[in-house]
Amino acid sequence: MSANLTALATFSPLYQQIKAMLLASLQAGEWQPGEVIPSEFELAARYEVSQGTVRKAIDELTAQNLLIRKQGKGTFVATHHEERQQFRFLRLAPDGGQAMVLKNHFLSCKKMKAPAFITQVLKIKAGESLIEIERVQTFAGKAIVFEQIWLPSLRFKTLNLATLQAWAGPLYALYESTFATHMVRAEEKIKAVASDAMSAERLNLQLGAPILLVERVSYSYGNKPVEMRLARYETSTQHYENTLS
Repeated sequence: MSANLTALATFSPLYQQIKAMLLASLQAGEWQPGEVIPSEFELAARYEVSQGTVRKAIDELTAQNLLIRKQGKGTFVATHHEERQQFRFLRLAPDGGQAMVLKNHFLSCKKMKAPAFITQVLKIKAGESLIEIERVQTFAGKAIVFEQIWLPSLRFKTLNLATLQAWAGPLYALYESTFATHMVRAEEKIKAVASDAMSAERLNLQLGAPILLVERVSYSYGNKPVEMRLARYETSTQHYENTLS
């Protein structure tokens, strides 16, 4: 066992130590989203542990959707370009059960001074600038999602409206491809509210119509918060769906 692992041995199970080291490699960009990682045999030799220990660490990272096993091909870093990962954070589903394919309509992308509540959430300095995005998403020609999205300008320096409008895929895949930012988890707060004037206009609703207000904070590796958004869901023909286990 390596000296580093020996020093850590009294603090956590061995497979947890290997998991932490794999996470550190992911965070450092040693393996990029979509790339295959070394085999269990190679990792076991690298860390001087058994393959079973490596396998257990990889099992946990797979359960957290950070890695993806592909039969006969190996284990890959999860990517939002992968079809099954693209809408992992979207919990809106049509009442009819059909597949939800949303079309993006980016309305604006501008820099602004960060309000105090966002600086606290994103853990950035007071007065630091943000990028604010407004987006409407439609399903079957009907506006069902209106979002305001805030990102730290330092991380997303070159992001602009033209880039967003030219992008055909999921927004998180753009972050990944262009800004080396991979979203690994998100936290949401959900509340039923009456639509205000802005939400009613964007979603073509009567003022005061019921909607779901969803506040989401998304995190990259290292538990770093890098995006905050407020989403308003029009739910007359769709619902918020979640699986508890």
